[in-house]
Amino acid sequence: MMKLSIHYPWEQTEKGQGFFIPCLDTEAVREAGLKESVKLRILDAKATVGIRNGLMGVWFYRVPRAKN
Repeated sequence: MMKLSIHYPWEQTEKGQGFFIPCLDTEAVREAGLKESVKLRILDAKATVGIRNGLMGVWFYRVPRAKN
């Protein structure tokens, strides 16, 4: 497995927010990003592969809080 040098800004991402990482190997980036979130004890992290502004990549986001 190759070493990825990507900074995942989980520390600044609040619930209901997300960030996009452009990449070609989407599965490796998705897996590494979710592992990084677990290391930081962010258990509500999700990731989906997609295209944004013509770039293929992974959209990471935190699930918004449930409204009561």
